[in-house]
Amino acid sequence: MAQLRLSQYDPTLHPGCKNKSDGIELTNILKKKLYDLLYLMFADGQYSLLIILQGIDTSGKDGSVRHIFSSANPQGIKVFSFKKPTEKEFRHDFLWRCHVHTPESGFTTIFNRSYYEEVTTSMIHPELLEEQHIPPEIRERSDFFEIRYNRINDFEKLLVEKGTVVVKFFLHISKKEQKKRIEERLKDRSKNWKFSKEDIKERKHWDEYMTSFEKMIQATSTRHAPWTIVASDNKWYRNYVISKTLVQELEKLKMSFPKAK
Repeated sequence: MAQLRLSQYDPTLHPGCKNKSDGIELTNILKKKLYDLLYLMFADGQYSLLIILQGIDTSGKDGSVRHIFSSANPQGIKVFSFKKPTEKEFRHDFLWRCHVHTPESGFTTIFNRSYYEEVTTSMIHPELLEEQHIPPEIRERSDFFEIRYNRINDFEKLLVEKGTVVVKFFLHISKKEQKKRIEERLKDRSKNWKFSKEDIKERKHWDEYMTSFEKMIQATSTRHAPWTIVASDNKWYRNYVISKTLVQELEKLKMSFPKAK
């Protein structure tokens, strides 16, 4: 596979949509289809759906959940936002805390950030690994992160072999757009609570994060769980791509409503 470069993906483009109003109209149609398919999956009870949202700070992970699923039937849908692991979680393997929250048959689970943070962020801040009770001779191996990527691929294959559809979205925004969104969090009182000094601190590592994300996508975009890179400078287009991709994936499943007993 050729080396992935996120710089080759323009986050301002919106292929498939003429303009914002067109995109919103198409998204509303797709959302109706999506809700019907999720309801069918819940009733069918054989498949499950795991949606993984990854992206740099302010890329729109929270907004994606809010705008796409706000009108969906909450029955059968769960959302988990993974913050810094607790001490107990640090004492287990890096997939442990996420595995317990993967969806059971019929259900949909959304991971707002996920186990991928244990590779992308740790790659930039290796000092974080020192908190995880990992023996030095293991965490200092040159192939440490490659091993983690392999474990992730194995883990996702395990889920797929149980009937879980794993759909992964990387929300790609420009550095200019991130600056704009951080400033909005400072100016808009309703968004002040979202602001963190860490956003400014981590912004200095922009290039490192882009490289880390490129390696993540390249190493873990598999046939059973591929990544979709979403141009996300335009929030309306982000919502369109996510909705369209989910509908396409769910329409592949052989589902039906059970007969009356």
